[in-house]
Amino acid sequence: MKTRDFSSEYKIKATRSSGKGGQNVNKVSTKIELNFNLEDSELLSDKEKELLREKWKNRIAQDGFIRIVCQEDRSQLKNKEKAIKKFYDLLARSLQKQKKRIAVEPSKAMVEERLQEKKLLSQKKSNRKKISDLN
Repeated sequence: MKTRDFSSEYKIKATRSSGKGGQNVNKVSTKIELNFNLEDSELLSDKEKELLREKWKNRIAQDGFIRIVCQEDRSQLKNKEKAIKKFYDLLARSLQKQKKRIAVEPSKAMVEERLQEKKLLSQKKSNRKKISDLN
């Protein structure tokens, strides 16, 4: 996904962060919010947009934007880098083709082995019982 540069299509906004940082929190805007409008994207095909709409249906806000917020570090630059990385990772994972699952029947040897293990475990547990419980 790094082959396409989406930097012209997302907007980054810095605001004051909550949490650790002491007085730094009160005077420096370190929280980063990355906004990406899926519908206005020119780098994504219609097929990709449809796929992302389906996969991101819980992430897309009513105004059509996807928001990624990062406020893990005290540094605005580090938070910006992390937000951009998170965005590209999310895109890559969402656009990756899923492998088709092939149903497989367990072999007779595997079934027999599992049943043997269950029998041994059952025997081991029955040996733990008190003699008075057996009568």
